[in-house]
Amino acid sequence: MTIRLGYGTNGLTDLRLDDALELLADLGYDGVGLTLDHMHLDPLAPDLAARTRHVAAALDRSGLGVTIETGARYVLDPRRKHGPSLLDPDPEARAVRTRLLLRAVDVAADLGAHAVHCFSGITPPGTCPETAWQRLTDALAPVLDAAARTGVPLAIEPEPGHLLATLSDFHHLRVLSGDPEPLGLTLDIGHCQCLEPAAPADCVRAAAPWLRHVQIEDMRRGVHEHLPFGDGEIDFPPVLEALDALGDTGYHGLTVVELPRHSHAGPELARTSVEFLRSRIPSMSSKGATPCR
Repeated sequence: MTIRLGYGTNGLTDLRLDDALELLADLGYDGVGLTLDHMHLDPLAPDLAARTRHVAAALDRSGLGVTIETGARYVLDPRRKHGPSLLDPDPEARAVRTRLLLRAVDVAADLGAHAVHCFSGITPPGTCPETAWQRLTDALAPVLDAAARTGVPLAIEPEPGHLLATLSDFHHLRVLSGDPEPLGLTLDIGHCQCLEPAAPADCVRAAAPWLRHVQIEDMRRGVHEHLPFGDGEIDFPPVLEALDALGDTGYHGLTVVELPRHSHAGPELARTSVEFLRSRIPSMSSKGATPCR
C-alpha cells in the first residue's frame, strides 16, 4: 500500500494531543496532520523547543509520521479568522504570518515532518491581483529559504475563496517565484470536487509532480463544506486508485482526513474514516479487506 493515512488534529480539538496521537495509532493510522494551535502544540507559548521534544517523543512511541499544518483559525489574532494573512495591506502584519510559517518550518524539522502546509489568504478588498500576488511571493520568500535550509518542503494549499484557489493558481505562484524546489503543493480532494474543472482523480494525477501533502474528505460541487465520507458527492474509488499510484511518482507523504468542524465527534469519525478509506484502497481491497457498510 502506498497511501499513508493520517487524521488532522484540527478535527480532534476536544482531545489532549497525547491522547489524540494514541487514538490514531490504536486505529491504525500512519500519521497525523498536526495543526499548530493553542490547544495542542502552541507555536506562540513559552518553551516551544521543550514542548516540541515532548511531541517528538510521543510521535516516536506511536509510530506516527507527521505533517505540520498552519491553518489554525485564531492563533495569531483572536478577533480575525486566519488573520493576519500573507496578503494583509500592512507589511508588519504580513511579517507576523511569515514568522509563524518560519517557526512552523523549524518545528517540522525538529519533528521530522514530511512538509509544512500553508495557504495564501483572501485578497483584501480594493487590492488588485498583481499587488496581491507580489505580496504573496515576497512574504513566502524567507519561508522558502528556510524550507531549503531544513529540507522540509512548503506545501501551499489551493483554498476556495483565497487568492490561490486552484491548481492553476499554484502554477502561477510557482512561475512568479522562479519555480523554487522547496515550493510544493497541498492537494485537498474535497476542494477539487468543489471548484476544479477536472474530476478529483484527474487532479491527483495532474498534481503528482508537485505534491508534498494531501488532505481528504467528502464535499459537494460548489459548496466549500468539509463533510464526513459518504455525505458528499465524491466518487472515491477512482480517487483512491490515483492516490495509491502516487508512490510510483515519488510521493510518500500523508493523506490526511480533514474534518475541522467535527471535533465533537472526532474519535468516532477517526474510526469510521479509516475504515471507509481502507475498504476502498485498491491495494488493500485486493487483499481481501472487508468493506465497511
